[in-house]
Amino acid sequence: MATKIRLQRRGHKNYAFYPIVIADSRAPRDGKFIERIGSYNPNTNPATISLNFERALYWLNVGAIPTETVRTILSQEGVMLMKHLQGGVKKGAFDQAEAEKRFADWKQKKQKSVDAVRSSMADKQEQALKSRLEAEQAANKAKAEAVAKKKAELAAAKAEAEAAAAAQAAEGEEAPAAEAAAE
Repeated sequence: MATKIRLQRRGHKNYAFYPIVIADSRAPRDGKFIERIGSYNPNTNPATISLNFERALYWLNVGAIPTETVRTILSQEGVMLMKHLQGGVKKGAFDQAEAEKRFADWKQKKQKSVDAVRSSMADKQEQALKSRLEAEQAANKAKAEAVAKKKAELAAAKAEAEAAAAAQAAEGEEAPAAEAAAE
């Protein structure tokens, strides 16, 4: 019986979630499996991976063949590197302590790069938010200036209308006064 390490599709339309399972190679994708060793959620940014490291390493060592996607996930999590280092220990290239040291160094570098990516993403989001705020403030300022200009025009027009009405009222009062004076 050939075993594979593969993804099963779960979730709903446009929101897939993938358990990482050990299954017989003849079993269908979403069918019967031997053991669930983790999960992969590509819907988050960055993708969320939870993995039982020891069980994944065990299944690789007993001959389970990962699919291409699972191989990438295992590489990202360091399972493939640990398998490689264990092979070097078996061949006598270096001892177990050296293998663990190399793995710890790799993991530390990986964590630094992940932290750098997360901080750059946070910085980008902050910059985008800041630029949106500045653009909105500029738009609000332009709109406030336009509204103030329109209010000034309306006030000037109202003042002109009042002045014209006052002039007409003054002419209207002068005419009866002139008629009364003429009589």
